Amino acid sequence: MSGESVLALKRRARRINRALAEQYPYAHAELDFRSPFELVVATVLSAQTTDVLVNQITPLLFSRYPDARSMAEAEAAELEAIIKPTGFFRAKTRNLLALCNRLVDEFDGVVPGRLEDLVTLPGVGRKTANVVLGNAFGIPGITVDTHFGRLARRFGWTVSEDPVRIESEVAELFEPKDWTMLSHRVVFHGRRVCHARKPACGACPVANWCPSYGAGETDPARAAKLLKYELAPGQEALLARLLAETHRAAEIRMESQRKQE
Repeated sequence: MSGESVLALKRRARRINRALAEQYPYAHAELDFRSPFELVVATVLSAQTTDVLVNQITPLLFSRYPDARSMAEAEAAELEAIIKPTGFFRAKTRNLLALCNRLVDEFDGVVPGRLEDLVTLPGVGRKTANVVLGNAFGIPGITVDTHFGRLARRFGWTVSEDPVRIESEVAELFEPKDWTMLSHRVVFHGRRVCHARKPACGACPVANWCPSYGAGETDPARAAKLLKYELAPGQEALLARLLAETHRAAEIRMESQRKQE
């Protein structure tokens, strides 16, 4: 970022966002949900595990406990048995029971749509709150997970390791209306191209505007082999479907994951 003016940084950041929008027109929340309650629970479960794994266990979980009241009354052992594959299941069970009891006692069983209320819920920090606000309520929010933080630093949008500061500094670069989709696009890119250990720089659509270009594999052919999910070699048919039916992207992804189980 040295020598780059605030205006130049903002222009470069927005150019990266436009390039990511072109690359991932199908970007979406990768946790499956049908209500704010399902999303807040799924996000709590997603800590220290993958969205794919969470999506595998939530259908059973929500068929047993479809709302906060029923989950608040659940037996801890039964909850633990269902969510065990996600790891840290005892702590997550305690959080879910406490969260659901708080929802019932303080919010009449309904997930609130305000950041200041959401962050009072057990197991819910700013990251989870912004996920819920942006995706269940349509309220703009920047979700700083490990992928977003890593890429924000690589892009030179911030030098901070603190999620709250990252959120604040990145928010200054973009219009609020772009925050939620920006979060999806950056996370998609982090999972598919800009990996933690070996980013696929030679296959990156934002290489021209990235100050960290060269941190990973720059040879296009070798970089292409590092791509994951629908961008991975052999997944051309899946990518074509996602591009052709962006409005059904979540459904298409779910179908693809079920076939691979």
